[in-house]
Amino acid sequence: MNIVVWMLTGGMLGWIGYSFLGFNEGRSMMVSIVIGAVGGVVGGKMIAPMFSAVAAAPGGFSVMALLFAAAVAAAFLALGSLVHQRWGV
Repeated sequence: MNIVVWMLTGGMLGWIGYSFLGFNEGRSMMVSIVIGAVGGVVGGKMIAPMFSAVAAAPGGFSVMALLFAAAVAAAFLALGSLVHQRWGV
């Protein structure tokens, strides 16, 4: 359940980044949504446990893990936009 929430959060950030902030304008909206979703999963699954932001009960919801997922998704989107502007990839 948490992975789905992290993916949705990252996907929403990708959509917002494309629609309002202009991230990845040279590519499609789907690329921004996928980058955001991948960033959300990486942030929630890999980064959050490093900082002890996991829920006390296994499978429980953690707001801190959601915040880490959103932060990493935003960082992935910014990095993707920077790479696209610099090298056109």
